[in-house]
Amino acid sequence: MTDSHTIFDFPETNSRLAVSLLNRGEKRVRIRHPWIFDRHIERIKGEGKAGDLAMIFSSEDNKLMGIGLYDPDSPIRIKMLHHGPARKIDESFFREKVEQAFEKRKELLQTDTNSYRFIFGENDGFPGLIADVYAHVMVLKVYSEIWLPWLNSFIGFLIETSGCDAVVLRLSRIMQKSMKGKLADGQVIYGELDQEEVLFKEHGLKFSANVFRGHKTGYFLDHRHNRKRVGELSKGKKVLDVFAYSGGFSVHALTGGANEVTSVDISGQALEQAKRNSELNAFEGLHHCIKGDAFNVLTSLIDEGHSYDLVVIDPPSFAKQESEIALALKKYRQLAQLGQQLIIEGGILVLASCSSRVKSDSFFEAVEEELDMKQFSLKERTFHDSDHPISFPEGAYLKCSYYHKIY
Repeated sequence: MTDSHTIFDFPETNSRLAVSLLNRGEKRVRIRHPWIFDRHIERIKGEGKAGDLAMIFSSEDNKLMGIGLYDPDSPIRIKMLHHGPARKIDESFFREKVEQAFEKRKELLQTDTNSYRFIFGENDGFPGLIADVYAHVMVLKVYSEIWLPWLNSFIGFLIETSGCDAVVLRLSRIMQKSMKGKLADGQVIYGELDQEEVLFKEHGLKFSANVFRGHKTGYFLDHRHNRKRVGELSKGKKVLDVFAYSGGFSVHALTGGANEVTSVDISGQALEQAKRNSELNAFEGLHHCIKGDAFNVLTSLIDEGHSYDLVVIDPPSFAKQESEIALALKKYRQLAQLGQQLIIEGGILVLASCSSRVKSDSFFEAVEEELDMKQFSLKERTFHDSDHPISFPEGAYLKCSYYHKIY
């Protein structure tokens, strides 16, 4: 087995904090919610450090209700690891979680795909931690210092189970500031990796991810199923891919037999990546790129009389906080209004949202209020792919709907 105690030079912690919660906090533990906010805490015995074990005791009978990691720097003061009676938090505990996570991905890995989200944060029992695999490279993204005392307890299991021969560490912005001189974003922490770009496969198609400097871990894996579906719908079609980023939908459309695909993104660098990704694969159609603000580009395309058989609109998150939800819904309505004007009769409009603050019902309701539902019929709705399992309400962020324009 891979030696799991030699990668990080941070001391392990055996510190335990006895925690009493207010009634609403205890209710969250009972429903197995992974987040305990500072406002839910009645009393903590001891002064905790990041990563200390928070032992939560019931106010009724003083029995252990669960165990979490203490985070003094976050309003989510305790991130839960375990709900229920006493359990030793050690290598065996984390090995079990890693094995359970990998089991959920096995069916996906039976396809011609070697890129997947191995650990999906709270949804796999690792709050504030992401592990994505691109072929032989794992990208470990750490969002909180709570994990520093514990990483050596399970990173060896991740490497052993995935078969990766290199691991790249990515840090959240907060971690990048706090870890100066200790850890660096984009640092290779296991094995060797000479190139930033790593080639991988998604349902038989070739893509590349910049694992050192790309957004998140280098690529967005969550839309894999939707990209495949768009490819299946694209044969002989004229396709518009809005907010294309590195061209995931565009490449699937091109290789699916589209006659023409136009990728739109505000980032020239992203469009260059989209071109490179398309060139990794064989196709016969035309691939155009338009650099610009999506709202402005869509308006211009309408004014110029363009139309498409298939339009995909997959924007970035519009609501990072509660106060932005109303504006986000307004933007989704605008995109639906613009998109429907570009679809020919018999065509398909695909609208997606990755804003976790915007609930799926609110998103679907907003865009369908804007669409002329006498002209459009709902074809299907999709959510997260299988490597993004959801275990609590806030863990669900991705929603996508397909609308068919009636003849």
